[in-house]
Order: sequence, then structure tokens, then C-alpha cells
Amino acid sequence: MNNLDKIFHLKENHTDVKTEVIAGITTFMTMAYILAVNPSIMSAAGMDSGAIFTATALASMIATLCMAAFANYPFVLAPGMGLNAYFAYTVVINMGYSWEMALAAVFIEGLIFIVLSLTKVREGIFNAIPMCLKNAVSAGIGLFIAFIGLQNAKLTVNSDSTLVTIFSMSGSLKNGTFRSQGITALLALIGVLIIGVLMVKKVKGNILLGIFITWGLGILCQFAGLYVPDPANGFYSLLPDFSSGFGIPSLAPTFLKMDFSKVFSGEFLVVIFAFLFVDMFDTLGTLIGVASKADMLDEEGKLPRISGALLADAVGTSVGAALGVSTTTTFVESASGVTEGGRTGLTSVTSALLFGLSLFLSPIFLAIPSFATAPALIVVGFLMISSVLKVDFSDLCQGIPAFITLIAMPFMYSISEGIALGTISFVVINVLAGPEKRKAISPVMYVLAILFAAKYFVI
Repeated sequence: MNNLDKIFHLKENHTDVKTEVIAGITTFMTMAYILAVNPSIMSAAGMDSGAIFTATALASMIATLCMAAFANYPFVLAPGMGLNAYFAYTVVINMGYSWEMALAAVFIEGLIFIVLSLTKVREGIFNAIPMCLKNAVSAGIGLFIAFIGLQNAKLTVNSDSTLVTIFSMSGSLKNGTFRSQGITALLALIGVLIIGVLMVKKVKGNILLGIFITWGLGILCQFAGLYVPDPANGFYSLLPDFSSGFGIPSLAPTFLKMDFSKVFSGEFLVVIFAFLFVDMFDTLGTLIGVASKADMLDEEGKLPRISGALLADAVGTSVGAALGVSTTTTFVESASGVTEGGRTGLTSVTSALLFGLSLFLSPIFLAIPSFATAPALIVVGFLMISSVLKVDFSDLCQGIPAFITLIAMPFMYSISEGIALGTISFVVINVLAGPEKRKAISPVMYVLAILFAAKYFVI
């Protein structure tokens, strides 16, 4: 115990081993859903789900250990929600890049973030971006994630007249397809309500519990004949396959599979910047938000050792890309461990060890269907959309660019488009608004706006 106190400065931070371990377990429970959700999302890009599971657990463990070593903070990291969706659905599926190229973009973004974390450039870029856009980006990603969740749940389907519409339960019953798509849509809707009730009742690990309960209901439906596996149409058996035991899925399909052939193309540079932008501001926002709850901020409102925390995030991103996952970032669910009293890196180490242990439980996590993880995406979208409350919409010079950023992400199915259009609109509106209404525009914002405009009209 004395050694742990010396390493993590437990007494200095007014905590003890028991408190830190409980906090670490709590944080893991609140964010372990990423082990089920990440393979589901990234496999849409054509990647091997087993390898993604292993890479997710390893990246989470390594990055979280770095957080403990570099900053001694109770923050836990894993491949970020939103950025994994951007990786799979925007960069690979919509833009047409291979997932190997997307991994290269993430790897380079991590290297750039490492440099920025070791210099003052990071602070300069952070201070240059107006707060209204930072909050809008977070909220826009929330809507984007929720929309993807609705699609994965089959609650939102294609429509010839309105592009998208709600899944017809009655129509499914009439044409006899309710036992496949219909039951998954209904179970997903029930899953959202289950997680919502658990959150209201402040049950720890509510998202993870919601996933498992929804999955359990699906298994019961399969036993009852209400859910009929149909692999040809994407409806697989909901029962875990233990035929290969509890071995760790091979990492070979994704390990060091990065393709750097198009790194210097104009559009690809925008992809790298989008990863960097979202990762940087999401991480900074999470660190400051969680730290403020734990009274870790100093008299000036700054977070001591923030450079170490950001470095852990950056190293985790590059290591994660080498393993085969999208951007690894600090999770806001770390607040759950802080609420339990976690104050040092011992909390992080505890969570990291649990991620390592999860490697041996792959048959369970890989059997979880998309309709069970979809409620998690929808609820995480709810948690992220709250950032929009921080935008002053009465000030049109801030509100309009924030709104454009917000709506572009889900409606254009792209996080990068929201960032680009938000930046351009902020600069143009404020330049033309006149000196009395104009908000301060940094030189960096002018450069970014020009680069994004060139993306549409030149590159």
C-alpha cells in the first residue's frame, strides 16, 4: 500500500486504494460498451470484427496506462464514439478511401497531436477556434451518432419520397417480415427506454446494462421463435459461439495495415485535420469538464499536468491506429469514476487492467447484435447534444455558424462537412457583420476558412 501511495500520491490527493479501485471499476462499467459498439461500427468499413475487438481492448488499456504514467489522473481512454463513425461511414463508405488509408490518417493525426502536446501550438489552435463552434461540433456529433443508431436499429429506413422515414411496424406484420427487421426495431426502441430508466435511477453502468438487457431480450425472442436468424439478410444468431473457447481474437487482420499512399492529397489532408480537430477539442473539453467536477483545476481555471494528459491521448491515438482502430480519446464517462472518488492514476490503472481482462471474453462481446448496441449510440447522442445549450443563439454571429455546424453533420452524413461549413460561415458572417457586431476572428481562423473553401472550389 505504501508503494502505491508513493507512486500515485494517494494521501496528497485525499484518497485511498479502495476508493481508487472502486472508481476504476465504475468507470470501466460505464464505458465498456465500446467493446461491443466499436467492432459493430468499424466492421461496416469492411474490417474484421474480432481484430477490432482485440485492438479496441488493447488500445484502451495502453492509452489508459499512459494517462496514469504521464499525468496521474483518473481519466480512461478508448476509441472515441463519433470518430469511429466518421472513420467508417464518412471516410471509408462515403469518401471511398480504404480502411487502411483511414488508419494512416489516424496514425498521422496522432503524431501531429504528439507534437502539439509537446509545444504551445496546441494552446494557440485551441484559443483560435471560437467556443460556439467547439460546442456545436460536440452537439453535431451527438446528432450524427444518434442517427446512425436509429439506422442500425432499423427504426429509420430509406424512403423514396422523404429520403428517410420510420420503420412501419404494422406493415412489417402484414407482409410477414416482423420476425427479422421488425423485432430488432422494437427491441432497440425498448433498449433506449431501458437505458433511459436506468439513467434516471442513476444506476452505474447504465449503458452497458442496457445493452446486455436488450441483447437478453433478443435471445429470449430467438428461443420463442419471434426472432428468426437469417444470415443472408444480416440477421445472425444471438447466442455466443464458444466453439473456439475464450481465446483472444487474432489482431493480424488489422495490425500495421496502414496505407500511406494518398497522405499528401488535398482531400486526405482535410480528413487528417478533421480527425485532429475533433480529437483535440473533444479531449480538451472532456479533461476540463471532468477535472472541474473533481476540483482539480487551479485558481486560474487551468488543469495542471494537462500536457501529460494530452500526450497520453496522442500516444494512444497513434498506437491505436497501428493496432487497427480509430482515434483513441479520453472518455467523458471518466466522470463516473471521479464521482465515486477517483482522484489519481490508480483509478486509470484499474480500468486498464479490466480492459485487458476483457480480451478473454471476446465470444460474449462479439455476439452482441447491432440492435442491442444501437440504443447506446442513441443515448450517447443525447449526452453529447447537451453542448448546444452553451451556444448563445441570441447572438446571430455565433448562433448561425453554430447551427450550420450542428445540422451539417447528420444531414450531410459527415463530421468534416460540419466543421468546414461552420468555420467558413463564422468567418464570412462576422467579416460582413460590421465592426459593432463582429466577433474577434483570429488569423488561424482565416487560414482555416480559406483551406476549407479551397476544399470545395479548388481541390
